[in-house]
Amino acid sequence: MEDYVYILDYLPTGRIGHRRGAIAYGIGENQFTLLELIPKRGVKLSIGERVYVGKELDKRDKIAKVKGRINYEDLTSTAHGEILYVLVDIVKRNEKRFVKFFNECPPITTRFHAFELLPGLGKKIMQEILDERKKKPFESFEDISKRVKNLHHPEKIIAKRILEELSEREQKYRLFTRPPLIR
Repeated sequence: MEDYVYILDYLPTGRIGHRRGAIAYGIGENQFTLLELIPKRGVKLSIGERVYVGKELDKRDKIAKVKGRINYEDLTSTAHGEILYVLVDIVKRNEKRFVKFFNECPPITTRFHAFELLPGLGKKIMQEILDERKKKPFESFEDISKRVKNLHHPEKIIAKRILEELSEREQKYRLFTRPPLIR
């Protein structure tokens, strides 16, 4: 269950051919769960806005109901266009969590490391990360960028991996997301 969701799209009059009334699409900040949301009456939502959807109903000031979990292909084209930007924002806001990932990420097998699942990260950069974290744990994204050559925006690499996991159903390994719904 997600407590906070970032809005990917807001349709004040609903989706054409679907239920009438306002609807929103969001992504959870912990497990990156894609959700369909019903906003409270008279509430306006902005793309990228962080809203509470947790169990404490009295704390929900903008969302009336979490309609349910959805898959990437159920999102609107606007949500598809915004998701990477929102993911980068989520990763930046949770920097400590993802720096910890760089510090503790394990190998998957004796010949394959989880770092190799990150887009654009080859064996050379992976080895640099492993060597640098042995010397001293990373403290921030900036620290990672300074100490590992050719790794300029670690937050964007993490966001791109999350997007791959969300958009490609047949992922053998998931580092950050839950498997999609089976239909």
